[in-house]
Amino acid sequence: MKDTEVESTEQSPPSLDASIAPLKGHLEALLLSIDKPIPAEKAARALGLIPEEKPEASAKSGDEPTETQKRASAKRSAVVESAERIIEQLVAALNAEYEAAPRSFRIERVAGGLRVMTLPAFAPTLARFHKDRQQTRLSKAAVETLAIIAYRQPITRAELESIRGVSCGEVLKSLIDRHLVGIRGRAEELGRPLLYGTTRQFLDHFGLASTADLPSPEELKAAL
Repeated sequence: MKDTEVESTEQSPPSLDASIAPLKGHLEALLLSIDKPIPAEKAARALGLIPEEKPEASAKSGDEPTETQKRASAKRSAVVESAERIIEQLVAALNAEYEAAPRSFRIERVAGGLRVMTLPAFAPTLARFHKDRQQTRLSKAAVETLAIIAYRQPITRAELESIRGVSCGEVLKSLIDRHLVGIRGRAEELGRPLLYGTTRQFLDHFGLASTADLPSPEELKAAL
Protein backbone atom coordinates (compact mmCIF):
# COMPACT_ATOMS: atom_id res chain seq x y z
CA MET A 1 0.00 0.00 0.00
CA LYS A 2 1.50 3.34 -1.01
CA ASP A 3 1.79 6.06 1.61
CA THR A 4 0.97 8.92 -0.76
CA GLU A 5 -1.68 11.37 0.41
CA VAL A 6 -4.91 11.96 -1.52
CA GLU A 7 -7.97 14.05 -0.94
CA SER A 8 -11.06 12.26 0.34
CA THR A 9 -14.46 12.99 -1.22
CA GLU A 10 -17.82 11.96 0.20
CA GLN A 11 -20.00 9.64 -1.84
CA SER A 12 -23.18 7.70 -1.19
CA PRO A 13 -22.75 3.91 -1.02
CA PRO A 14 -23.63 2.50 -4.47
CA SER A 15 -25.71 -0.64 -4.78
CA LEU A 16 -24.09 -3.56 -6.56
CA ASP A 17 -25.72 -6.31 -8.56
CA ALA A 18 -25.66 -9.57 -6.61
CA SER A 19 -23.67 -11.21 -9.41
CA ILE A 20 -20.68 -8.87 -9.02
CA ALA A 21 -20.84 -8.02 -5.31
CA PRO A 22 -18.63 -11.01 -4.32
CA LEU A 23 -15.87 -9.60 -6.55
CA LYS A 24 -15.30 -6.68 -4.16
CA GLY A 25 -13.09 -8.75 -1.90
CA HIS A 26 -11.15 -10.14 -4.84
CA LEU A 27 -10.44 -6.66 -6.24
CA GLU A 28 -9.44 -5.41 -2.79
CA ALA A 29 -7.04 -8.32 -2.30
CA LEU A 30 -5.55 -7.71 -5.74
CA LEU A 31 -4.94 -4.02 -5.10
CA LEU A 32 -3.44 -4.68 -1.66
CA SER A 33 -0.99 -7.16 -3.18
CA ILE A 34 0.64 -4.77 -5.66
CA ASP A 35 3.05 -1.88 -5.22
CA LYS A 36 2.20 0.00 -8.41
CA PRO A 37 -0.96 1.11 -10.25
CA ILE A 38 -2.81 -1.61 -12.17
CA PRO A 39 -4.91 -0.73 -15.24
CA ALA A 40 -8.64 -1.44 -14.90
CA GLU A 41 -8.54 -3.83 -17.87
CA LYS A 42 -5.73 -5.86 -16.29
CA ALA A 43 -7.64 -6.02 -13.00
CA ALA A 44 -10.75 -7.16 -14.88
CA ARG A 45 -8.80 -9.96 -16.55
CA ALA A 46 -7.46 -11.09 -13.16
CA LEU A 47 -11.03 -11.21 -11.82
CA GLY A 48 -12.18 -13.27 -14.80
CA LEU A 49 -14.41 -10.53 -16.21
CA ILE A 50 -12.58 -10.70 -19.53
CA PRO A 51 -12.13 -14.21 -20.95
CA GLU A 52 -8.79 -15.33 -22.35
CA GLU A 53 -8.56 -14.57 -26.05
CA LYS A 54 -8.41 -17.56 -28.36
CA PRO A 55 -5.68 -17.41 -31.01
CA GLU A 56 -7.13 -16.73 -34.42
CA ALA A 57 -5.86 -16.03 -37.89
CA SER A 58 -4.98 -12.36 -38.33
CA ALA A 59 -4.94 -10.33 -41.51
CA LYS A 60 -1.64 -10.23 -43.36
CA SER A 61 0.29 -6.97 -43.39
CA GLY A 62 -1.41 -4.58 -45.83
CA ASP A 63 -4.61 -6.62 -46.05
CA GLU A 64 -7.97 -5.28 -44.92
CA PRO A 65 -9.47 -7.14 -41.94
CA THR A 66 -12.31 -9.46 -42.88
CA GLU A 67 -15.86 -8.82 -41.68
CA THR A 68 -15.49 -11.71 -39.26
CA GLN A 69 -12.33 -10.18 -37.81
CA LYS A 70 -14.01 -6.78 -37.53
CA ARG A 71 -16.97 -8.27 -35.67
CA ALA A 72 -14.64 -10.19 -33.34
CA SER A 73 -12.66 -7.03 -32.62
CA ALA A 74 -15.83 -5.04 -31.90
CA LYS A 75 -17.07 -7.80 -29.60
CA ARG A 76 -13.78 -7.84 -27.66
CA SER A 77 -13.91 -4.06 -27.28
CA ALA A 78 -17.47 -4.25 -25.94
CA VAL A 79 -16.49 -6.94 -23.43
CA VAL A 80 -13.51 -4.89 -22.20
CA GLU A 81 -15.63 -1.74 -21.89
CA SER A 82 -18.30 -3.61 -19.92
CA ALA A 83 -15.67 -5.17 -17.63
CA GLU A 84 -14.06 -1.79 -16.93
CA ARG A 85 -17.45 -0.37 -15.95
CA ILE A 86 -17.85 -3.22 -13.46
CA ILE A 87 -14.41 -2.44 -12.00
CA GLU A 88 -15.49 1.20 -11.60
CA GLN A 89 -18.60 0.06 -9.72
CA LEU A 90 -16.55 -2.17 -7.44
CA VAL A 91 -14.08 0.64 -6.72
CA ALA A 92 -16.92 3.04 -5.89
CA ALA A 93 -18.48 0.46 -3.55
CA LEU A 94 -15.18 -0.23 -1.78
CA ASN A 95 -14.41 3.48 -1.36
CA ALA A 96 -17.87 4.06 0.10
CA GLU A 97 -17.22 1.30 2.64
CA TYR A 98 -13.81 2.75 3.50
CA GLU A 99 -15.32 6.18 4.14
CA ALA A 100 -18.16 4.77 6.22
CA ALA A 101 -15.80 2.69 8.41
CA PRO A 102 -13.81 5.06 8.34
CA ARG A 103 -10.50 3.71 7.04
CA SER A 104 -7.13 5.38 6.51
CA PHE A 105 -7.05 4.74 2.78
CA ARG A 106 -9.06 4.66 -0.44
CA ILE A 107 -8.61 3.52 -4.05
CA GLU A 108 -7.47 6.19 -6.49
CA ARG A 109 -6.69 6.39 -10.19
CA VAL A 110 -2.96 7.07 -10.57
CA ALA A 111 -0.72 6.90 -13.64
CA GLY A 112 -3.44 5.26 -15.72
CA GLY A 113 -4.24 2.59 -13.15
CA LEU A 114 -5.80 1.84 -9.76
CA ARG A 115 -3.93 1.95 -6.46
CA VAL A 116 -4.67 1.96 -2.74
CA MET A 117 -3.46 5.24 -1.23
CA THR A 118 -3.51 6.74 2.26
CA LEU A 119 -5.47 9.86 3.25
CA PRO A 120 -3.91 13.26 4.05
CA ALA A 121 -4.84 13.07 7.75
CA PHE A 122 -2.27 10.32 8.27
CA ALA A 123 0.61 12.12 6.54
CA PRO A 124 2.38 13.29 9.76
CA THR A 125 2.57 9.75 11.15
CA LEU A 126 3.86 8.36 7.87
CA ALA A 127 6.40 11.17 7.57
CA ARG A 128 7.79 10.42 11.04
CA PHE A 129 8.02 6.71 10.28
CA HIS A 130 9.61 7.14 6.86
CA LYS A 131 12.29 9.60 7.89
CA ASP A 132 14.72 7.93 5.53
CA ARG A 133 12.65 9.22 2.63
CA GLN A 134 13.70 12.74 3.58
CA GLN A 135 17.13 11.90 2.22
CA THR A 136 15.78 11.12 -1.25
CA ARG A 137 13.95 14.37 -1.87
CA LEU A 138 14.58 16.11 -5.17
CA SER A 139 16.91 19.10 -5.14
CA LYS A 140 15.61 22.55 -6.08
CA ALA A 141 17.39 22.29 -9.44
CA ALA A 142 15.82 18.88 -10.08
CA VAL A 143 12.33 20.16 -9.21
CA GLU A 144 12.74 23.17 -11.52
CA THR A 145 14.00 20.97 -14.36
CA LEU A 146 11.24 18.40 -13.83
CA ALA A 147 8.57 21.12 -13.80
CA ILE A 148 9.79 22.55 -17.12
CA ILE A 149 9.80 19.09 -18.71
CA ALA A 150 6.34 18.27 -17.33
CA TYR A 151 4.74 21.43 -18.74
CA ARG A 152 6.70 21.75 -22.00
CA GLN A 153 7.17 18.10 -23.03
CA PRO A 154 8.37 16.80 -25.35
CA ILE A 155 11.37 19.10 -25.01
CA THR A 156 15.02 19.01 -26.09
CA ARG A 157 17.93 19.57 -23.74
CA ALA A 158 18.80 22.80 -25.59
CA GLU A 159 15.27 24.15 -25.04
CA LEU A 160 15.39 23.07 -21.41
CA GLU A 161 18.72 24.83 -20.80
CA SER A 162 17.50 27.90 -22.65
CA ILE A 163 14.56 28.21 -20.24
CA ARG A 164 16.60 27.50 -17.08
CA GLY A 165 19.62 29.51 -18.23
CA VAL A 166 22.09 26.90 -16.96
CA SER A 167 23.46 23.53 -18.04
CA CYS A 168 21.09 20.70 -17.12
CA GLY A 169 23.13 17.65 -18.05
CA GLU A 170 23.73 16.24 -14.57
CA VAL A 171 20.26 17.12 -13.29
CA LEU A 172 18.64 15.58 -16.36
CA LYS A 173 20.69 12.40 -15.89
CA SER A 174 19.60 12.15 -12.24
CA LEU A 175 15.93 12.47 -13.23
CA ILE A 176 16.37 9.75 -15.86
CA ASP A 177 18.12 7.53 -13.29
CA ARG A 178 15.12 8.01 -10.97
CA HIS A 179 12.84 7.01 -13.88
CA LEU A 180 10.94 10.30 -13.58
CA VAL A 181 12.02 11.41 -17.07
CA GLY A 182 12.53 9.37 -20.23
CA ILE A 183 13.46 9.79 -23.88
CA ARG A 184 10.45 10.44 -26.12
CA GLY A 185 12.11 10.27 -29.54
CA ARG A 186 14.01 12.81 -31.62
CA ALA A 187 13.13 16.32 -32.77
CA GLU A 188 12.64 17.02 -36.47
CA GLU A 189 15.42 19.60 -36.62
CA LEU A 190 19.14 19.86 -37.39
CA GLY A 191 21.05 17.15 -35.57
CA ARG A 192 17.85 15.30 -34.55
CA PRO A 193 18.32 16.02 -30.79
CA LEU A 194 16.65 13.79 -28.23
CA LEU A 195 13.26 14.74 -26.85
CA TYR A 196 12.48 14.27 -23.16
CA GLY A 197 9.22 13.80 -21.29
CA THR A 198 7.84 12.53 -18.00
CA THR A 199 7.15 8.84 -17.28
CA ARG A 200 4.47 6.74 -15.60
CA GLN A 201 6.74 6.70 -12.54
CA PHE A 202 6.47 10.50 -12.49
CA LEU A 203 2.68 10.26 -12.41
CA ASP A 204 2.84 7.60 -9.71
CA HIS A 205 5.36 9.57 -7.63
CA PHE A 206 3.16 12.68 -7.57
CA GLY A 207 -0.18 10.86 -7.40
CA LEU A 208 -1.46 12.03 -10.80
CA ALA A 209 -3.77 10.13 -13.13
CA SER A 210 -2.27 11.95 -16.14
CA THR A 211 -0.35 15.14 -16.95
CA ALA A 212 -3.75 16.79 -17.46
CA ASP A 213 -4.03 16.77 -13.66
CA LEU A 214 -1.03 19.09 -13.29
CA PRO A 215 -2.07 22.44 -11.74
CA SER A 216 -2.52 25.27 -14.25
CA PRO A 217 -0.26 28.36 -14.13
CA GLU A 218 -3.19 30.31 -12.71
CA GLU A 219 -3.64 27.77 -9.90
CA LEU A 220 0.08 27.89 -9.13
CA LYS A 221 0.04 31.70 -8.93
CA ALA A 222 -2.99 31.61 -6.64
CA ALA A 223 -1.19 29.21 -4.30
CA LEU A 224 1.81 31.51 -3.90
